[in-house]
Amino acid sequence: MTFLERVKQELLVADGAAGTMFYARGVSLDANFEHLNLVRPELVLELHRDYIAAGAQLIETNTFGANFTKLNAIGLGHKVRAINLKGAQLAREAAQGEGVLVAGAMGPLPRVKGEERTLTASEVSDIFREQALALAEGGVDLLMLETFVDLGQLELALSAAKETGLPLVASMSFGENGRTVSGVAAEDAAVKLQDAGANVIGANCGSGPLKMLDTVRRLSRAISCPVAALPNSGFPEYMDGRFIYRATPEYFGRMAVELVQAGASLIGGCCGTTPEHIRQIAEQVRGMRPSSRQPMVAVSFPEAPAAAPVGGAGFLADWGKRPLVTVELDPPRGFDCRKVLEGSQALRDAGADAINLAENPLARVRMGNIALASLIQREVGIEVIVHVTCRDRNLIGLQSELMGASLLGIRSVLAVTGDPASIGEHAESTSVYDLNSFGLIKLLADLNRGLNAAGNPVGEGANFTIGAAFNPNVQKMEGQVRRLEKKVANGARFVQTQPIYDIQRLKEMLERTAHLGVPILPGILPLVSERNAEFLHNEVPGIVIPDEIRSRMRGKEKTVGVREGLEIAREFIAAARELVGGFYVIPPFGRFEIAVDLVKFIKEGE
Repeated sequence: MTFLERVKQELLVADGAAGTMFYARGVSLDANFEHLNLVRPELVLELHRDYIAAGAQLIETNTFGANFTKLNAIGLGHKVRAINLKGAQLAREAAQGEGVLVAGAMGPLPRVKGEERTLTASEVSDIFREQALALAEGGVDLLMLETFVDLGQLELALSAAKETGLPLVASMSFGENGRTVSGVAAEDAAVKLQDAGANVIGANCGSGPLKMLDTVRRLSRAISCPVAALPNSGFPEYMDGRFIYRATPEYFGRMAVELVQAGASLIGGCCGTTPEHIRQIAEQVRGMRPSSRQPMVAVSFPEAPAAAPVGGAGFLADWGKRPLVTVELDPPRGFDCRKVLEGSQALRDAGADAINLAENPLARVRMGNIALASLIQREVGIEVIVHVTCRDRNLIGLQSELMGASLLGIRSVLAVTGDPASIGEHAESTSVYDLNSFGLIKLLADLNRGLNAAGNPVGEGANFTIGAAFNPNVQKMEGQVRRLEKKVANGARFVQTQPIYDIQRLKEMLERTAHLGVPILPGILPLVSERNAEFLHNEVPGIVIPDEIRSRMRGKEKTVGVREGLEIAREFIAAARELVGGFYVIPPFGRFEIAVDLVKFIKEGE
């Protein structure tokens, strides 16, 4: 019988973890497990045979991460076909004569740290297509697309994999609440995946068997096709430099019975499971058949809470009524924040509407800007826009910090990816980048809706006014505009740009972004000398200073240079005043008195 015939009529036992077992057999965690297909095929073959001997009726190829994106990041992009083809052949060899099915394992595309560019849908499809075709060529019986957390990416993978004509299993990783990390409910995902052509839909990773039980019940009620369940061996515990999974094989086997009763037709293991776990499953479910399923019913899903209104819109409340000005100040390198408080006071008195506080710019350590922002708002009485980067905290830390910021009364946040840690003063530190600026903006918008990144409710919402950065100083602006469109779609409600010195470039930017309907504040960074102008133009990414401006600064140093730089800034502001509703002033070297001069100039005629 074919896979689809079997999974509809009998209960199938799948295999367990590969990485756990390779590590236990001496393979370094730093090694690429999929590359073992080529360099240590005997080890892969041995693992397949161990799972078959334990009772697995379906084994997965050792190709979960054998896609171009992951392999190319370690210099193996040219071996995608070879690794997948060999992986399929090894599993086929192990299954020969045993009546065991071979599933071609395909996992999601990883995001390369430090890489902000988002792959197009066509590029994603091509990557999955390449892997699927190689697995099909190797002789697999079906394709198993598993551990996906992005529903859209899984739909693209399914579309590409369908071209092989093989049966398709689509499995997502759901948390304890039955939702993906982006908040998609298991029922919603299942219906969409069934409509997209998946033959079997399931859950794997994400949780242990007990927590997966409810997810399997929800999947079984929402769809008519068979359901797969491949849980982790409980939650991992970190001990002596490695993760230990505590769920015993006996417990795992007992829970497998309940998963079958809940509606699973294909059952196996994910992280932390071993051949002994699969042996216990096979023994405990022997003689069982897939449970009769409840009739498919219309499922009602609760609406996500509406986005909380931003209280008074903060500093943007008067947008369009008068020119608004935000001014950037750097937090101190040490504990003394008197200069920042003094500057904030002077800028507030001059008429500034908000202070920007960067977060460890250029990866140089400075005082935490959230605590400092709270102090400025309390002591000076001016709103602070806190810059938050994705570099220094993982997804858990970001959420925690942002909830704390909300508690402290921070309302405006500029979401940026952040300069890599490698360029800073602590060479031993690492960049995190669990998110990029797009993901951070979405996270902020979710918190406004009262949801965290896992889709769990966190209360009435955070009330953040979300800002995005924009770089107009590029040869072709189309790419930056597409990025900004995505940021606005994710929840950005105002924009601050890199310093701009060319009025024609400003007009082009405004024309190309007019359809977005969000306030855009062009960056104004006054020059102070010829050396300063040349440095910014030649060494600072994202800043372009026209030849005419650089000529005006030639030979200008000290007081004369500051005076000329201010005059250039005033001329730009005067030319732009009727085009924009406000400006983002960046005083050079933290010299807030220069910004005070420009704030007063901008506010003239209010």
